[in-house]
Amino acid sequence: MRADRLVATLLFMQTRGRVTAAEVAAELEVSVATARRDLEALSAAGIPVYPQPGRHGGWSLVGGARTDLSGLSAAEARALFLLAGPAAVSGEAKAALRKLLRALPAPFRDEAEAAAAATLIDPAKWGERQRQPPAVVGLLQEAVVRRHRVRFTYRSAQRDADPWGVVEKGDVFYLVAGTPRGRRTFRVDRMSAVTVTGETFERPSGFELDSAWDEVVGEVEGKRSRTWATLLIEERFVWVLRDHFGRHCEVDEMLGDGRARVRVGAPEPRDIARTLSGWGSAVEVLDPPEVRAELARIGTELVALYDAPDRGEETEGSAAGGGEEADGRQSGEVAEAGGGRSGGRRGT
Repeated sequence: MRADRLVATLLFMQTRGRVTAAEVAAELEVSVATARRDLEALSAAGIPVYPQPGRHGGWSLVGGARTDLSGLSAAEARALFLLAGPAAVSGEAKAALRKLLRALPAPFRDEAEAAAAATLIDPAKWGERQRQPPAVVGLLQEAVVRRHRVRFTYRSAQRDADPWGVVEKGDVFYLVAGTPRGRRTFRVDRMSAVTVTGETFERPSGFELDSAWDEVVGEVEGKRSRTWATLLIEERFVWVLRDHFGRHCEVDEMLGDGRARVRVGAPEPRDIARTLSGWGSAVEVLDPPEVRAELARIGTELVALYDAPDRGEETEGSAAGGGEEADGRQSGEVAEAGGGRSGGRRGT
C-alpha cells in the first residue's frame, strides 16, 4: 500500500540523511518513477523533504529534521506492546522497545509500558524443561535478511539453499528455502555444518512467508490424518479427545443419550488404536474395521500378557514340594489357583 511505502521512505531518509530516488527505489523494490512520486508526495504533504539539485544532490529532510512516525492510537500502542513486550527477550530487543516507548506521544507511554509488562510467556510444558532454540537460528535469520545463500548438511547430504524465511512452530524451528528442486522446508535442529556463502539471491516476486507456511502445514497435516475413525464417547470427555488429536478431532453430532459421535484422524489405523486403547469401553469405535481390528489385537495381547498364571509362584511351589506336608499344601494351593485361572480362560 502507498501509505506504508511513504512511511518506509521517510524512515529510510531518517537513517540515511540524503537519498536519491534511485536509492529509494532499490530499497523499497519499486521503480525510480514511483520513488520520485513518493518523495514529491511527502514534500507536498508538508513534511520538510526537499530536493537538492546538482551532481551530489538528492532528497533530504531539511536540517536533519526528524518526524514522529508512530501515528499510533492509544489502542494500537497498547496492542503493539502487549505483543512485543513478552517477545523482547534479547538485550537488543529490549533496547528497541525502550526507544519505541520514548517515541510514543507522552499520554500513551504509561499504558504502553504497563502493557509490555502485563504478560509473561513460559514456553515449557508442564513437566518439561524449556527447549533452547538451535544456535544456528540467528545465523539463518541474518541470512534471510541479507539475502545470503547458505550451505549445510541435511540427512547426510550437503545442500545449498536460498533462505526465504525462518518459522517457529511450537518449540521447533524450520527453514523455508529455495533449492534447485524448488521450495523445500528443513527442520533446523537436523541441519549441521551451517555456513553462509558469499553468494546472494533474489527472493521470488510475490513470495509471502505466511502463505507459503500455510501450504506446508496443509501438506503435513494431510499426511498426519490419512486414516479417520468414527467413535462414540461421553460428551464430557470430548475435550480430552481434542487434546489428544488436536485439529484431527471433529464432533459430528451430540446424541440425546449424553454421548457424542466424533471423528478422529491419524496417519495409520494403528496410531488411532494406540491412542484409544487406554480408554477401554469408554470409547466405542464404529468404523473403520481396520481400527476395530487393531484394538482387538491390542486387547488380545494384553489379556495374554496379564491374565497368564504367575510362573514365579508355580516354580516356587514345585521347588518346595520335597515331601513336607506344609510345602505340599502350598504347592497344591498354587496349582489349584492356577488351574482355576486356566479353566476360566478356556471358558472364555
